[in-house]
Amino acid sequence: MPPHRGLGITAGLDVGLVRELAAHCEQLGYHSLWSNDEPTARGLDTIAELAGATAKIELGVGVLPLHRYQPAQIAAEVDRLGLDPARLWLGIGSGSLSPQIGALHRAVAELRTLLPEATRIMVAAMRPRLCRLGGAVADGVLLNWMRPGQATQARGWVREGAAEQGRSAPVVASYVRVAVGPGARRRLCEEESFYRTINAGHRRHFAAMESPVGSVGIAASQRSDLLEALAPYHSALDLPIVRVLADPATALLRAVTEAAAP
Repeated sequence: MPPHRGLGITAGLDVGLVRELAAHCEQLGYHSLWSNDEPTARGLDTIAELAGATAKIELGVGVLPLHRYQPAQIAAEVDRLGLDPARLWLGIGSGSLSPQIGALHRAVAELRTLLPEATRIMVAAMRPRLCRLGGAVADGVLLNWMRPGQATQARGWVREGAAEQGRSAPVVASYVRVAVGPGARRRLCEEESFYRTINAGHRRHFAAMESPVGSVGIAASQRSDLLEALAPYHSALDLPIVRVLADPATALLRAVTEAAAP
């Protein structure tokens, strides 16, 4: 049985390209397709395009920041777009809100009352308290910017949070940045360098890892190298999500999609 593996893209890509990519991923056997959310491009709109081009593959948005989205607004958008709750992983994050814990806890509780029961709610987390919160209240925890060792540790925090509430541990997923082919190392280093200093939380996170630039993700020249590098993430996580690092051109997106296929 092939491993569970997701593929993540950037919100706001050309609609035709998104739909073509979605249909191809379903044929290749990916477990799920994911979109981030951008200030200028709504992740749920991209999820709707992915849904329209596929039949069964699961769909996730990761994540909707609570400083831009109220729970009632999120529920209204899910309803407006006609998203199938049985296929949907709805990821939320605290964004720039502070304190984070209370805001996320309240949002999860409110979304439970607003969304169809089948909808699975994920909490974005990188540090211990948020991981434990996700374990306590969510259906999944979405990690980000971690090497396999850190992901293993974070999964332990999630399990601690679940155990404290007497519930089964939720799914632990993580974006894994992947670049393939010529310029792969440059694309990974540029992406990672940007996020290392994007805010105080990311600065603390990367400082705690003590990892050199270009090491938190995968840059590979060919499929065999990529699959070898992904193997430790499968040991650490329930669901690695290959976050594509490529210019928004069909050939480059397909190259990563096919190289990382389960």
